[in-house]
Amino acid sequence: MFSNEIIASFNELETSLYNYIIQNSEKVAYMRIRELADETHVSTATILRFCRKVNCEGFTEFKVKLKMHVQENKKPMIKSSSHSFLEFFERTINGDIEAKMKKAASIVTKADNVIFIGIGSSGILAEYGARYFSSLGKFSMYIKDPHFPIHSKLMFNSVTIALSVSGENPFTVTHLHQLKQEGSKIISITNNKLSTIAKISDLNIPYYVTEEYLEETNITTQVPVVYILESIAREIYRLQQEEEL
Repeated sequence: MFSNEIIASFNELETSLYNYIIQNSEKVAYMRIRELADETHVSTATILRFCRKVNCEGFTEFKVKLKMHVQENKKPMIKSSSHSFLEFFERTINGDIEAKMKKAASIVTKADNVIFIGIGSSGILAEYGARYFSSLGKFSMYIKDPHFPIHSKLMFNSVTIALSVSGENPFTVTHLHQLKQEGSKIISITNNKLSTIAKISDLNIPYYVTEEYLEETNITTQVPVVYILESIAREIYRLQQEEEL
């Protein structure tokens, strides 16, 4: 609505008017021209001249465009992290997630090599998972580079833990196909069990929370993933302690 060229054309009074409108756009959209003139200490003639500079025939048309501008740029509301966490527990408390985490721990305990894989925020959690597992005695590595070379020697008696919210990331899917062909068992942690990554896994642990986006960015909570990873790691530690007895 306010291009750089238009802003550059404003004189001192119009610039002052522009600054007031930008800071009070929702209020201005419902004001009368006289009210705006009184608030900004300019004449109605200045306001009308301002409207013409932003390609509006009058103040009424300007307010219509301003309302549309406000609506387009309105920041969406996002849920609190506690809401997402409660949603996760409410949806899984009656499910079989505990059994699946124990099964995953059993599979990982028997493996010689553990590889975490993920891209973006899931890649950060893959790194965290590898570090957390290693801290509890199960040495693990992580892959978050989509072009990371995969060699068959690393895959001997290995388990790959794939992290993906959507379960559809093409780089992760491609890597998993390679890992699966080399004989690695696949455990995936995704937001639902119907995704591609879930379907090609030997074991899938879905956590079911409502996906959230802020513009083009996926901001779905990752708290359930951290909970699942830490629960599996602690179960692995318990199983290893039993084996030593």
